[in-house]
Formats: sequence, structure tokens, C-alpha cells
Amino acid sequence: MESSPSTPAERRSLNAHLYHVSKTPDDLRHLILDISRAAKYISYAIQTTEAGLAGTTNQFGEDQVKLDVLSDRIIEDHLRESRLVASFACEERPEVVDLDPKAPYSVAFDPLDGSSLVDVNFAIGSIFGIYKGKSVLGRKPKEQVAALYVLYGPRTILVYSTGKGVHEFLLNDVGEFILLREYLGVADDAKNFSPGNLRGVDETKGYRDVVETSLTAKLTLRYSGCLVADVHHIFSKGQGLFTFPGSAKYPTGKLRLAFECGPFAYLAEQAGAAASDGNGHILDLTIESVDQRCPLIIGSRNDVKKVCGMLNA
Repeated sequence: MESSPSTPAERRSLNAHLYHVSKTPDDLRHLILDISRAAKYISYAIQTTEAGLAGTTNQFGEDQVKLDVLSDRIIEDHLRESRLVASFACEERPEVVDLDPKAPYSVAFDPLDGSSLVDVNFAIGSIFGIYKGKSVLGRKPKEQVAALYVLYGPRTILVYSTGKGVHEFLLNDVGEFILLREYLGVADDAKNFSPGNLRGVDETKGYRDVVETSLTAKLTLRYSGCLVADVHHIFSKGQGLFTFPGSAKYPTGKLRLAFECGPFAYLAEQAGAAASDGNGHILDLTIESVDQRCPLIIGSRNDVKKVCGMLNA
């Protein structure tokens, strides 16, 4: 089920929507607005910054592009200035970074998901999970008080939830996020399929069966290599399935629980979708370390259940 675009008269600003519709507590509302401002700077940087390697690697040994480093710094600056964040966990840092011990929230974020696609001009994004408390470590994704992502494509889109539905906003020409659609929903059955980690097909019979069954069912394949873009496709179309199971190279999956799988699992639940690691709900997993990884099967509920059954057969 897909929400209808708002008419111009209904196009609230992000701030107004947080206040009037989601009735978000003031401090959380201000934090989300600070994150949205950081996203505007990242959107501008993507259009104006030369792509290329920064000559550094992140904690996982992956080459960082200049935009990775810049996006990380932009977000950290806005989190510091908010005075609302006690600590944050980030893909670009090996440990949790402490900011203000008196602040009410902790944040997990991926500053630039899909950064390897910058040079080919594909869509990329940023992902955020927000928790009440001093650290994200020891917490479960179901404890998030908000999750959001920003997709930098032909248009810059922000999608958020504070536990009262999933809502989509467009960055307009004057730099304001305005309501595009609210209460996004995901149907129980998928028509589109985004299969990640296809190398695992040769290693895992269950995953080979998943892919072959999807092809036989004539599902439309949609996979860009950017998690934000591929999951947004599900929310935007109101149905779909994304899979990234474990394999020999990534026995526990490649995606990180704290700042990739966790936020999307929270948003999926709010949209009526499902998110599993193949065995159980991702929302129930405990974040034990910044670099913790897990498989991800997310999207239309019936298809998520079917895939998990085939992977465990």
C-alpha cells in the first residue's frame, strides 16, 4: 500500500510535522532537526566536493572517500552543537565517542552509506538511530526512540519515525524539508526483490533456492549496492524484499547492527514490514560492539518469513 503525495496545502515542514503530528518531545525534535541540517550540508557537499579517496581507512580497513570523512565531520559538528547527545557510534570510528555526559540521547549513524558509488553518481545515503541514554552499547534496536535516513539521489529525501508511523520529506529549493508522504506502509507480499551478497548463492543452497524461487516467480530485480536506496525502494513502492545473508566471506553478514540494520528494522516495524537476521527479529538483538554485524532480510512480511524458512531449511 502506497501513500498518496500530499497536496501543497498539506505540506508541513519537518519541524511542524514533528511537533503537530508525531508530537515528538521538544529535545528529540530539536535533535532530529539538527541531524536534518547536517544532511543539508552533506547534500550540498555531494554536489560540490570532488570525489576521490581521502588516503585513510575506517575501522574496518575500508578506503574512505573524501565525502565519507567530510560527512562524518559534518554530522559530529551538528551533534556536538546540539548539546543533546551524550555519545555516538559511527562506522568511521572504532569506539563510541563521548560528547556530553549530561545529554539525554545517544546516536548511532552511518554518515555515507554506499560511498563506493560516489564516483559513478549513484544514489547514496545517511542512516541514524537515536536512543535515550548515555550509550548505544548494550541496547536493543527496539529501544530506539527515533530512526531516520536521508537519501541523496536526484532529489534529497528524509524519512523518519519516532514511533508514530513512517513519514517522508523532500528537500525543496529553499532548503526546507517539506512533507511528501506520511504514514508509509509496506504490503505483506513483494513484487520487487533486491538480492545482496550474490556470492553467497554458490556457497549456501538455501540462498540459491531463494534467488531461483524469486526469479521463477518473476519478481522484478532491484539492487543498487546502496542499502539506503534499496530499502527506500521498499518503503516508496509499498512492497519489496531486500536480502543480505551471511556467507563464507561474511559469516555473520556484512551490514552493521548499530547503524544500518537496527535503524531500518525500527522503521520497517513502523511501516508494517519485517526485519530479520534469518533466525529472529533484529529489533531484539543486543548491540555488543560498534563493529557488530548481522544478516539482514527486510521487507514484506510474508516474503521475509518465506526467505528465513528457506535459509534455515
